[in-house]
Amino acid sequence: MNPLVSAASVIAAGLAVGLASIGPGVGQGTAAGQAVEGIARQPEAEGKIRDNRKQRILNTIRNSEELRGGAIEQLEKARARLRKVEMEADQFRVNGYSEIEREKSNLINSTYKTLEQLENYKNETIQFEQQRAINQVRQRVFQQALQGALGTLNSCLNNELHLRTISANIGMLGAMKEITD
Repeated sequence: MNPLVSAASVIAAGLAVGLASIGPGVGQGTAAGQAVEGIARQPEAEGKIRDNRKQRILNTIRNSEELRGGAIEQLEKARARLRKVEMEADQFRVNGYSEIEREKSNLINSTYKTLEQLENYKNETIQFEQQRAINQVRQRVFQQALQGALGTLNSCLNNELHLRTISANIGMLGAMKEITD
């Protein structure tokens, strides 16, 4: 049990008993004072006043006992409610801790899944970048090979073109020579 609650219960019980005993004490004191005054005024009525006084004291004691019993009953009800509330609080605490642990576990699992996804994305990105770099290298090699082949072709075509041009020129010169001869 919480020490603060225990201390508050003891203080409340003391106040309840103290306040419950003030009323009967004041009532008995007033009744005794009036009884003494009555006997002083009428000494012959002393027996009646004492009997009446005894009856009032008994009634006051009975009332005090009833009040005390009611106070004790209310105190027990309050203690029972306090125990019930403490049990509910403990249950809420346990459930709250369980819920927190569940949420913590879910968060950790979610974080691991996110990390795993990020790792997969990273690997896919690395593979994509590697493939892109390989394709760029292939493209450059292919372009250089095409340029080399084009250069060779141009060279061959130029040589062929020169040969044909020379052959055509020789043919034309030969035809001109025949025309002039």
